[in-house]
Amino acid sequence: MSQGVRRAGAGQGVAAAVQLLVTLSFLRSVVEAQVTGVLDDCLCDIDSIDNFNTYKIFPKIKKLQERDYFRYYKVNLKRPCPFWAEDGHCSIKDCHVEPCPESKIPVGIKAGHSNKYLKMANNTKELEVCEQANKLGAINSTLSNQSKEAFIDWARYDDSRDHFCELDDERSPAAQYVDLLLNPERYTGYKGTSAWRVWNSIYEENCFKPRSVYRPLNPLAPSRGEDDGESFYTWLEGLCLEKRVFYKLISGLHASINLHLCANYLLEETWGKPSWGPDIKEFKHRFDPVETKGEGPRRLKNLYFLYLIELRALSKVAPYFERSIVDLYTGNAEEDADTKTLLLNIFQDTKSFPMHFDEKSMFAGDKKGAKSLKEEFRLHFKNISRIMDCVGCDKCRLWGKLQTQGLGTALKILFSEKEIQKLPENSPSKGFQLTRQEIVALLNAFGRLSTSIRDLQNFKVLLQQSR
Repeated sequence: MSQGVRRAGAGQGVAAAVQLLVTLSFLRSVVEAQVTGVLDDCLCDIDSIDNFNTYKIFPKIKKLQERDYFRYYKVNLKRPCPFWAEDGHCSIKDCHVEPCPESKIPVGIKAGHSNKYLKMANNTKELEVCEQANKLGAINSTLSNQSKEAFIDWARYDDSRDHFCELDDERSPAAQYVDLLLNPERYTGYKGTSAWRVWNSIYEENCFKPRSVYRPLNPLAPSRGEDDGESFYTWLEGLCLEKRVFYKLISGLHASINLHLCANYLLEETWGKPSWGPDIKEFKHRFDPVETKGEGPRRLKNLYFLYLIELRALSKVAPYFERSIVDLYTGNAEEDADTKTLLLNIFQDTKSFPMHFDEKSMFAGDKKGAKSLKEEFRLHFKNISRIMDCVGCDKCRLWGKLQTQGLGTALKILFSEKEIQKLPENSPSKGFQLTRQEIVALLNAFGRLSTSIRDLQNFKVLLQQSR
């Protein structure tokens, strides 16, 4: 080979390397440029959320998720899909969920009714009597008549009309406790037709979208030339605020889940020992503005919007937990007190955030039309919670159900402001209540959003370092 040819080859290699560096730098700057500024439909900017989450929320919510009250979640992963014949459960080992042995569950959690976190019900001897009698969740005969009446009234109250989610029946033999810390959300290899059908059903059938309008990057969409989804966003901007919000919440949830998978990706497996960590290539595939034709940054902005919605819900529900009657009971008095203190501290932080989403701007039209739209909004979201029972991967189903239920609980809170304001200090409320399942889902779901925003910051650093 001549020196001229070698020099030409070397020159081409250098040019390619330079081009790669320029491309990486460009991608990083484009991601940063497009995922910034003020969010649509609210008056909050992304930098403020980043700083608030990093310094105020993330360290505390992470610690809260490690507490016994919040780490054990009861869920039924065997409910059949109500919409189509299932493809069968995923056989990939990382899809498996390991249920928690009964002996590992704190006595105050497994012996209590789903609503039993009130101090009047949390007497250790009473719990032991309940357990011995094998009357899970029954009203203990040693309680006062006044307490009994309060519990009976509470049990009679059917708040299903306020639920935005299809809740699992915790009394079902198929419902099991799962230790969330031992079954972390991460990439499992679950993909293909089954996974696509779940999200396609969510977007196509539940987001108020006519079939004639095609989502960006939808493989079923006919060729649109250089449209790149602009017709979809023209349609979206023409919707009322409530329906735009609905789409953004679902898109934000989808983006958050995808970020978790990118941040906890199976990098390699040596001698049966897997190594998990952030995968830049996967992140770019899902969010890079070039690879996604501008769709990635829009999805990430919707993640921030979802964060604001759940943040607002936490600030609104604080009075419910600030009452002395509420005790996050596991049976360990010292830890329970510390857990409640930490939770109230988080609530104080959420209330201090200066740029909350104003939920009063929603369903603010004429009363009849607003009521009808709110019910349609609720039923659409409830349908999405049912679709989560169609996910073929158990671990994906677990985290999908939890995060959907958490968001549903947040919506329930936002539209129950009057009931929360009327809460009695020392007795249960028939107007508004949360089950332990809802409480665990709410805080863990917000914890996942907080983690997503932290992961996004980490990916920006990784893209910077790869220059």
